Amino acid sequence: MWINNCPPLAKDRNITILGLGALGAASARSLSQIGFKVSGWSNSSKDIENVTTYHKKSDLKKVLNSAQILILLLPDTPKTQNIINTHTLAYLPEGSFLINPGRGSLIDDDALITALLSGQVAGACLDVFRTEPLPKDHPFWNISSVTVTPHIASGTRAVTASKMLVENIIRGEKGLPFLNLVDRKAGY
Repeated sequence: MWINNCPPLAKDRNITILGLGALGAASARSLSQIGFKVSGWSNSSKDIENVTTYHKKSDLKKVLNSAQILILLLPDTPKTQNIINTHTLAYLPEGSFLINPGRGSLIDDDALITALLSGQVAGACLDVFRTEPLPKDHPFWNISSVTVTPHIASGTRAVTASKMLVENIIRGEKGLPFLNLVDRKAGY
C-alpha cells in the first residue's frame, strides 16, 4: 500500500508549551513566527503575541487536549513534579509527540512508557531525566519512538557565565538588583 509520509505543515500543527518563563515565552514566539498554532500554560498570566495563553490549573486539560506536540519548559517545583502522568497523558490527542528540554522530574517515566507503547504518545524527545546520566538499563533506551539526548538543550558556557558574574558584582557594588535570581519562595 502507498503511504504518504509527508508531515503536516506548521500551520496545521498545534503546539502546547507548559511553562512560559523566559525560555517558554521565547520558544512560543519563535514557533508562532514560523507558522505553528501555539498555546501555552504557566503559573501566572502571560501576554505573548499570537500565542493563546492559560494560567489556571483548570485550564491544563484544555491545553493538553489540543497538543499535537507538547513541549515541557516548567521549573522543578513540588507542584510540577510528575505533572505529566497517566492522568494528564490521557488528555493528549492520540499520536501526539512530547519534547522535554525542561526538567526530568516533570514526567512520571512509567506513565510515559505506557503511553508510548500504547500509541497514545507517538514519540518523545527527552533531554533531561530524573537520574543523569540516564542509566544504561532504563527502558527509554529500548523504545524506538524515544530520542534520548544527553542534557544538551542548553549548557552553561564559561564565557557567558563569567560575564554574568562580573555584571552582578558591578550591580551589587552600585546597589542595583542582581540579574537572574532564583525566587526561593516560588522555587525558580
